[in-house]
Amino acid sequence: MTRRCELTGKLPMSGQLRSHAENKTKRTFRPNLVNVTLLSDALKRRVRLKISAHALRSVEHRGGLDAFLIKAKKDELSDRCRDLKREIEKQREAAAATA
Repeated sequence: MTRRCELTGKLPMSGQLRSHAENKTKRTFRPNLVNVTLLSDALKRRVRLKISAHALRSVEHRGGLDAFLIKAKKDELSDRCRDLKREIEKQREAAAATA
């Protein structure tokens, strides 16, 4: 399995190390992935994800996991996160119907 952020879809990138003599050496730039447990307000449970540090900052900036997933595009999310997004949308619809 590739090292991929489950929320933003960040993947490793390839590039070159360049010495003073301009020698080229292939290398990979890997995303800074972190295992985190985030709380979903709509589902009232914790979710363990493997996301990049940049995505974690974005989640906090947008106001939590639910707000991030609602605003995120489906093609960037992993399969697990798509399922979470669908569950959150159902919970919000059910809450709006009862209110």
